[in-house]
Parts: sequence; structure tokens; C-alpha cells
Amino acid sequence: MIIMKTLSLGYSPCPNDTFIFYALVHGKIDAGGLSFKEILLDVETLNQMALKGKLDITKVSYNAFGNLRDEYCLLRSGGALGRGCGPLVVASKECEMEDLKGKTIAIPGELTTAYLLLQLYEPDFRSNVKVMPFHEIMGAVKEGKVDAGLIIHEGRFTYPSYGLKKIIDLGEWWEKETGLPIPLGCIIAKRSLGNDIISKAERLIRESVLYAISRPEMLGVKYIKEHSQELDDSVIAEHINLYVNDYSIDIGDDGIRAVRKLLDMAEERGIIKKSANPLCINLDS
Repeated sequence: MIIMKTLSLGYSPCPNDTFIFYALVHGKIDAGGLSFKEILLDVETLNQMALKGKLDITKVSYNAFGNLRDEYCLLRSGGALGRGCGPLVVASKECEMEDLKGKTIAIPGELTTAYLLLQLYEPDFRSNVKVMPFHEIMGAVKEGKVDAGLIIHEGRFTYPSYGLKKIIDLGEWWEKETGLPIPLGCIIAKRSLGNDIISKAERLIRESVLYAISRPEMLGVKYIKEHSQELDDSVIAEHINLYVNDYSIDIGDDGIRAVRKLLDMAEERGIIKKSANPLCINLDS
């Protein structure tokens, strides 16, 4: 008799996450004694839940992971990391970033990687930020409630429809500064689960990613569309194609270097606390 172990699994309702985890939570792959209770929430809420230790395995921003390394380890599969996919600062009129100093910038959460990148780009922007749900930011900028917005997810594709102008692509800035891909979101697991369960969960997530990317028909799966906040099919496809890539299968050495660089820079600026723990269970450092 197989005794099932149920793990809480947090991820966002964004198309890239529902695409990645569909096979895992719908029994399309053999979980071999593990089962997963899905918890679909926006990434900033997941960040906060992880800080309280409420989730076994979860998607979080790399900014949040920086302060979670003592309790959680990084899984090599399922995350969002790549090139040409970073957050944007947008405004209703053309301007320079210098012009936004002292102005109010809406951000999608203090623990988001987007906000970490904004701080690394220019610490002065920390004094005038306003936190709001990511899907409300573009509307707030358009209506003049804030001077600019830091946008993520499908905002890369839809901001022109709000009549907004791109001021800076922080992912592009990061790539020019470091030559590395931009780490956005990651999948982490509680270290207390033990290496055997963590390794098994990591393998299953990789299988779930491979299941999804090997089946073009997955783009039309109801589960993805019903959680995608009424995005049209073309935006859903763009979203998945941008954020699900080879790094989602395995972060690789290049990805690990990028993560270490991001966290090292954040430590140097005092944005996150230091940790002596290895990033992943299968890495020495």
C-alpha cells in the first residue's frame, strides 16, 4: 500500500505558471507517492506566505528568495528566467528615468524582483513608491493616480493599449550591466522536507514542464485560459513563449551565475540578508 504525501504547492494564475504545473496537478504524470495541493495566488502574496513558512513548495520572486535561503532551497526547474523578459517602467508621457525622481511610482510588491531591480538601478526611487496589485498599475498610470508604473507579466505586451510609454526596460539594463539572463521568479522548497522529497519534487516539476512544452495543444487548455484574467489567446501564447524556456526545464550554470550575481548585488546594497546556505540541494555553493 502506497502512502501518499501531500505537499502544498503555490504558484500564480499567470499563463506561464498554469502551463508549467498543469500536468503535475492534473495527474498527467506519475507522481510516485506524492500529491500536490495547488494554491493559486499572485506572486507577492506567495512571497508573503513563504516568509511565514506556510507553503511546502512555491513560486516566489528572487527578491523574496534572497531572504528565504535559510528555510527554503532553490529548485532547478519551473522558474522564470531569461532574456528580453524583464520588468518595464512606464509613464503616460515620454521622459527620462531622472525625471521620475521624487515622483510616485507604482510597484507590484516590495518583495518582487521588479522592485529589487529598480532599487539596484537607482536606490533613490525607494522613497516614493506605492504598492498595488500588478494588474491595477497600468490603469493607475493612465488615470494619473501615480506618475509611473513598474509593470510585470503580460504588461510587457499590453501597456501600449493604455496609451503608455516605455521609459526603461530594467531587464535590458540588467543584461547590459552583467551579460547574464534576468532571474525573475523561482520555485523553492522547504529544506525541512528533506533531500529525498525535494529531489523527487524537482524531478516531477521538470517532467511537468517537459510535458507542457512537448504538446502545442496545451496553449488551448481550459485550465490556463480560465485563470489568465481574460487575456486573449494571442497574449496568452506570447506570455508562455516568453517566460517558459530552456531555463524553465533546468536553470543551468548560466542561470545559477545570474542568481548569484543578483543576490550578491542585493546583499551589497543591504536589500537582503546574507545566508551561508547553498542555493540548491545538489550544489555545494
